[in-house]
Amino acid sequence: MNGPVIVGAGPAGCAAAIVLARENVASLLVDRDAEAGDPLCGGFHSWRTIRTLESLGIDIQALRAAPVHRAVLFAKNQTAELALPRPAFGLSRHRLDSALRRRAEYLGVQIDVDTIRSVEPGAAIGRSRHHEGNGLFLATGKHDVRGESRPRNASDPALGIRLRVPADAALSRIIGDAIELHLFDGGYAGIVMQDGGYANICLALKKSLFEQANKDPHELLVMLSEEHPRFRERLPEGWREQRIDSIGAVPYGWIAQHTEEGLYRLGDQAAVIPSLAGEGISIALASGTMAARYWLANGSAGSRAYQAAFAARARRPVMFARMARSIAEHPVRASTGIRAGRAFPSALRLLMHLTRIG
Repeated sequence: MNGPVIVGAGPAGCAAAIVLARENVASLLVDRDAEAGDPLCGGFHSWRTIRTLESLGIDIQALRAAPVHRAVLFAKNQTAELALPRPAFGLSRHRLDSALRRRAEYLGVQIDVDTIRSVEPGAAIGRSRHHEGNGLFLATGKHDVRGESRPRNASDPALGIRLRVPADAALSRIIGDAIELHLFDGGYAGIVMQDGGYANICLALKKSLFEQANKDPHELLVMLSEEHPRFRERLPEGWREQRIDSIGAVPYGWIAQHTEEGLYRLGDQAAVIPSLAGEGISIALASGTMAARYWLANGSAGSRAYQAAFAARARRPVMFARMARSIAEHPVRASTGIRAGRAFPSALRLLMHLTRIG
């Protein structure tokens, strides 16, 4: 059976292709890169993510992911630590996305390499040729396709910055099996160990904070390290020599409420959860599997029903993650929140639960 064209071979697109392939539906995956890259966000994988990956045939432990058992929060002089409800993992997007691609190809999914310039229901118009199918799945992550841009109306938009620090014994001892959240005035940094002993340092911050550092990511990290000693301890000698990746105008909190007939929106094209929740990959996988099931039941005509159903499913985790972000980026609220979390750890565990997609 001829299936849809899926634009984007990341977690959302590959999940959809795998589910369809298991039902003998031949979808076409189109991606601009012949090999999986290492996108900026999505290096922490919750217990919900692991469960979905296992259902797709991916063994995350076989990928040498770093185990994560604790969450540690820092805000000025305040610290809170608690055990995660279930084990999680730190794993690079390159390794995860590569494994998902291999799984899809093993099941017979064809992957075409092309840069998509625009899309319409049932077709993706690429630089090389037109790709046509029975419906279209848009799974391009944080990168929009012409004509399908998500609104970016924030007066002080969010930016993402990522620094990967090579294996360092001292840093490994400091972070250990934790996911760390360092809360700043105007942003936060998540730090977790990953495969190969790397430390992944991913920041989400307001544009105004970046402008204070003259729009220089190195200057920004120096500025933050001077204000936050614990963050400075996570920047070992030689960090300035490492590449810093960035992405601009991330529409955190946005959810696609509607779509055109035949056009399914997946992953960050369906819902963008603030990254401090650590649920972005889980949302991507959930949208891919759900879109595939709606397509199997209704074909290209199921896109609108799918989009409304997924918007309803994503509403709660995105809402609570937005609330958590508003606390994290305000120094007084962050310190108060950490003190409350230290006194009532069950409240933090509840927040972890509420920011997971069902």
